[in-house]
Amino acid sequence: MTQQRKHVEIFTDGACSGNPGPGGWGAVLRYKGNTRELSGGERETTNNRMELTAVIEALSALKEPCDVTLTSDSKYVIDAIQKGWVYGWKKKGWVKSDKKPALNVDLWEQLLPLLAYHQVEFVWVKGHAGHPENERCDQMAVAQSEKHKG
Repeated sequence: MTQQRKHVEIFTDGACSGNPGPGGWGAVLRYKGNTRELSGGERETTNNRMELTAVIEALSALKEPCDVTLTSDSKYVIDAIQKGWVYGWKKKGWVKSDKKPALNVDLWEQLLPLLAYHQVEFVWVKGHAGHPENERCDQMAVAQSEKHKG
């Protein structure tokens, strides 16, 4: 008999002041009514790097394989995974279909094993549209971005 995996809801967002510039990320993890918030930032980064970092940090916080519903406002992250682009980039040595190098390879290399470990369903939400958890993640990301200004 296989054990039922835990179902965890994750909400993530990234922010950057300037692109590149100081940035931050935020994540809300929810399991059976318990909520955990994570956030961090960097002094010199990009918005897409912060969006990816939020997803990586949130999934890395899970101690066992889980079924995850991950909600993000990042088309970059969600499209790259759902449309399979990232797997094509990797197969072609991290080169995109336009022959340009894929960006953020270091982060994609961290994310792909996490996606293999957990069963992740991605849900896109429009940013700054009143989604409570997305707004909370944005607040944390912006606060971290402010904290990392030189």
